Amino acid sequence: ATAPLVLEIGFGMGDSLFEMVQQRPQTNFIGVEVHRPGVGHLLHLAAGAGVENLRVFCTDSMDVLRHCLPANALDTLQVFFPDPWHKKKHHKRRLINTDFLTLAASRLKVGGVLHFATDWAPYAEVVADTVAAHPGFVATAVPARPLTKYERRGLRLGHEVFDMAWSAVAPPAASPPAASPQVATDR
Repeated sequence: ATAPLVLEIGFGMGDSLFEMVQQRPQTNFIGVEVHRPGVGHLLHLAAGAGVENLRVFCTDSMDVLRHCLPANALDTLQVFFPDPWHKKKHHKRRLINTDFLTLAASRLKVGGVLHFATDWAPYAEVVADTVAAHPGFVATAVPARPLTKYERRGLRLGHEVFDMAWSAVAPPAASPPAASPQVATDR
């Protein structure tokens, strides 16, 4: 049997991902982050501890999902405290949208978990509504996770944290092709 596979998108400085990697040596982790200092920090921690269950990409997460992972590969996809892009004109930059969810659902195993956390209430509401409207997911229990550095800061400032999770469901069965009409011929 292969080890469970967890993908975390946007791990920041990587401290909480590193904590998970150490706590779960029988699970394989992939981290994706575009912030180069964060990638370097996580790689430094991993090298110092000699961990072997972590791979890291410094690139766009959609490229990793599209080109580096086969269908039904992930047990968990984690997105913790992504940029909520507060301004309305920037909402199109938000990660969680229908296209992302369709791709994520295809990469998660049936029963695999999409785990999302934010401290921005309006974004939490949009994400909850967007995922609820997507046929690839149903709400599920929120898994335990370590606090992130960003989250600790937010909690000190009195921010509320919205932790949500959904399970990937089997795609609907394709409809059988319509029967072709019988054509009578005079021969």
